[in-house]
Amino acid sequence: MSGGSQRRDAKQIAAAMRGPVTLKFVESGEKDRLKEILRAKLTECGWRDDMRAYCKTQIEQKGSDNISLEWLVSQVSPHGKATVPASVKADMLVRIRKFLAANATLPTPKDKT
Repeated sequence: MSGGSQRRDAKQIAAAMRGPVTLKFVESGEKDRLKEILRAKLTECGWRDDMRAYCKTQIEQKGSDNISLEWLVSQVSPHGKATVPASVKADMLVRIRKFLAANATLPTPKDKT
């Protein structure tokens, strides 16, 4: 089996698992639980206050009459994503991986006969 077909097979398996795992993630309440944990961690490390200040600066520089919500989101989103502490990202990734390990099962191969 070539490297290309192995990657293709892995992508097909991942795609087949994505829907059921996402559904379980939401229905189990794990998504909401992790969102609350993330919110608390971002507040605790000061990220939310920093983002609030960043938004305020953006609004003051442009003038509140000259902006739209879409514009503000387009300016703030990249900054917000880039400034989430690595430790918070790593912790959330560990939590998601634990959920996946406990809940993701490989789809059964389809009969090729």
